[in-house]
Amino acid sequence: MPDTLYIVVPCYNEEAVLPETSSRLRDKLLRMISAGIVDDSSKIMFVDDGSKDKTWEIIEALHDSDALYSAVKLSRNKGHQNALMAGIMTAMRRADVTISIDADLQDDIECLDEFIRQYNDGCDIVYGVRGDRPKDTAFKKASAQTYYRLLKILGVNVVFNHADYRLMSKRAMEGLASFREVNLFLRGIVPLIGYKSGTVTYSRGERFAGESKYPLKKMLAFAWEGVSSFSVLPMRFITILGILTFIISLGFMLYTFIMAILPGRTVPGWSTLMISIWLLGGLQLLALGVIGEYIGKIYSEIKDRPKYIIETILE
Repeated sequence: MPDTLYIVVPCYNEEAVLPETSSRLRDKLLRMISAGIVDDSSKIMFVDDGSKDKTWEIIEALHDSDALYSAVKLSRNKGHQNALMAGIMTAMRRADVTISIDADLQDDIECLDEFIRQYNDGCDIVYGVRGDRPKDTAFKKASAQTYYRLLKILGVNVVFNHADYRLMSKRAMEGLASFREVNLFLRGIVPLIGYKSGTVTYSRGERFAGESKYPLKKMLAFAWEGVSSFSVLPMRFITILGILTFIISLGFMLYTFIMAILPGRTVPGWSTLMISIWLLGGLQLLALGVIGEYIGKIYSEIKDRPKYIIETILE
């Protein structure tokens, strides 16, 4: 007997794409049910992350018109990762397996069959991996590649070119539920669960409507979240930088002393002094900033506030 699949779709201000997205996902899921790939109790679960447009009204209408759609509404906007977590944790009590995908459907839904095939072969986690980026700018490609390499250097175990298009079995979801941290970076957390995993390679398409919810500012914040949530190397780098600065300072002191005792040589002091003050002041502010980021994360974690609050579930 095939297993029950829930396709989890986090949404934030997605009124422009939802009619087309829901239609495509419905067609795909019905084909999978007809082929006996998944059980007829399978559903598409939209997660409204506190949208300010008509996203929830559209989701309600979809649910009322077809039992294939279910939904979760968060009480307020909590961000993509928390919305995705809310959907997975809600689906965990209802489904044997979930596949998460973004609402813009830039990820190829025709790969869903291959996800399930690998799941049936024993994989508890299957990662969707982008095989190429034909529509990305040269800057975006270079920055993405650099970021993944940086995470590897810092010791963060991530799947190269994987975002949040993934399959998780019930026991993988139960493993994810045991991670209690508030600062979520699921691309780094999911590989820590373990279990047998696989990958599905696909070509990423263009967004057919609406606009990206991750402008440069949010992308940079998300990138820092990934680094600071899984590695303390930035703080170690500050320590090394401090040691190097101290050694260089000793060298300047020695040079100044030698110049002072040599006859006929004067030490131009103002420029050297100003450069030293600005250099050391900048390093100190940088160090305080990085340490403050980590302290802020600790502050968020020890308060143990809920990652999200669910207002409504449509089932």
